[in-house]
Formats: sequence, structure tokens, C-alpha cells
Amino acid sequence: MCGRYAASRRPEDLAGIFEIEKWEPEETLEPDYNVAPTKEVYAVLDRPVKDADDPRPVRQLRTLKWGLVPSWSKTPEGGARMINARAETVHEKPSYRRAFASRRCILPADGYYEWVTGKQERDLEVEGKKKRPRKQPYFVTPADGSVFAMAGLYEFWRDRTLPDDHPRAWWVTCSVITTEAETSPLAVAPAEGPHALAEIHPRMPLMLTPDRWDAWLDPSRTDPEDLRGLLAPPPPGLMRAYPVTTAVSNVRNNGPELLKELAAPEEGTLF
Repeated sequence: MCGRYAASRRPEDLAGIFEIEKWEPEETLEPDYNVAPTKEVYAVLDRPVKDADDPRPVRQLRTLKWGLVPSWSKTPEGGARMINARAETVHEKPSYRRAFASRRCILPADGYYEWVTGKQERDLEVEGKKKRPRKQPYFVTPADGSVFAMAGLYEFWRDRTLPDDHPRAWWVTCSVITTEAETSPLAVAPAEGPHALAEIHPRMPLMLTPDRWDAWLDPSRTDPEDLRGLLAPPPPGLMRAYPVTTAVSNVRNNGPELLKELAAPEEGTLF
């Protein structure tokens, strides 16, 4: 799954990476090293500009809320639970299938966090001596330092309790698509700990390599079977993972220090 990630790149940098044609400076977000559900996040999408004479799709950098609210929802309350969509079923689930057909986006990140229960903690849990095992967070990121382009969906939801001209009348929300975690060796693995992503968690965000960006964002591609071909996992051996401080487990903590690689898992969380 993807329940927390880091996104520190500036809009100017993302504009160059993704060939952005339009973004609003007033929507600029501060670097966020602990992105959690319901937060505002950057999304890259191709869509015609509202009220423009030219109907062609324009590559835009938009600010969306993480946690998808389907257009038919009566309230937005379920959005916090809909942060991930499974690649295997996204084309058929009522909450996601419309967005999958025509509202796809890329959610740029530095990488994502995932938690592993340490061996000592698991042993205590099995013995019934500890009910809430302490988990060691790992940061997963492209080994070459490139952007982690997560496949995503976005959706519009109208708050009928507000008038049309209210700034919060429309919500634009998003979800990260996940896939089975890689079982092949990591490009760079920690000395102590997991050597494959599947050893950290059975799911991972679906990373899109640059050769798929245009096809994924193209709103003219609407055939579900055609689109499902874009959901294939990226080539193996592109990722690295390393242990980071357990401070990231508290969403109130935020800063580049959360990405600092630890020499070994913290005491009590050994893999």
C-alpha cells in the first residue's frame, strides 16, 4: 500500500521534469517530508484549461487532496479511506472505474515510507508478551535519485451544501494506484534488513517510468483493456530501501531529517 510519502521537489523542478505547460504560483506547496492522507499534494495531469478557447488537453501541475471522493458520494467522509486503488481491480470498482477511464494523473514523490515489524518484536508478539509490536520504517526511493512518479487517479466532487461561487464548492481528490511489491532484489539494499520490496510489504505504489507518462496522462485513451496494459510493474532493480527514524511514524513530524538513512534499524526494531 501507500499510506505515507515524501514530496520535496519545487514546482519549477517538476515543471521541467514533466514538461508542465500550466501551474498556478498561488497553489505552491511547501516541501513535505511526511505526506499523509487528506493532505494537499501535487498532481500532474492533462486536461483542457477551463474557459480557454483551445480545447486541447494541457499538461498541468495541480494541487489535489489525497483521498479520493467519488463524484456520486453524498459526503466526502470516505475520502480518507480511499487513498489507494489496486491495479488489479481499478478498472471495475465503482469508486474508481470512471476516473481510470478518463481522469488519470501522476503523483510525484521522492519516495514512500513503509513499516516492517522487527524480528525481535514479532517473536514477542507470537509469545503473547507484546500486543503492539514496534515497527521500523523504511524509505523506498529510485536508486538513481530520479522522481518517483506514482500512477494516480483524480475525481471531482460537488459539495451541494455550498453555493456555486463558493471556493470550496468543488473538491478535487486523488488516489494512488498500488500493485504487488517486487520480489526481485533491490538495486541497493540495507546491510541489515529486507533485500526485496516484498519483504517490507506485499504492496507498493505503481511507479510509472518516463516512457509511459504521456500514454497514462492522455485523456483520449479511454478503453479499459488498453489502459490496463499501462499498469504493468516497472522493470525490476530500480529501487533502493533503507531504514529511517521512527519519528516519521508521527505525522506531526516533518523535515528532511526524516529521510536520513540510519546505519542500522533502531534498537528494538531489528529486522
